[in-house]
Amino acid sequence: MRLVSDPVYGEVDLSASAEELMELASAVALGEALPRATFSPGSDTLTGVEVRSTPGPGVLIHRDAERQILVISGDAAGRAVLAENLRDMATADDGGHLHIDYFPGHCYLAEGSLPLVVNSPHGGMPTR
Repeated sequence: MRLVSDPVYGEVDLSASAEELMELASAVALGEALPRATFSPGSDTLTGVEVRSTPGPGVLIHRDAERQILVISGDAAGRAVLAENLRDMATADDGGHLHIDYFPGHCYLAEGSLPLVVNSPHGGMPTR
């Protein structure tokens, strides 16, 4: 898994294999931490993901700058929706990406969440 934090747009770009996305989806659903990501010292890559179960409401996605990790925290209901979105991307049979962006009234993201772009393991744009 590779996580790149974009300092200009403030979003995090996530690239992973289907297996890594499924592992992340399971960790998000369970509210448990996840192993480290590929890290390049001196770059904008993050070292991993930490998942926390918190009372919510919703899911907050943020970057812990001190530890250089992406933190996903929130209630079980919000994490379940995010986990399903990650599973859908992992099992899709074509390319593309998923934008996970907060907007007022979002069904599961909490205000203050960083935008997250999840890339298909197949890369590129969808073929259909």
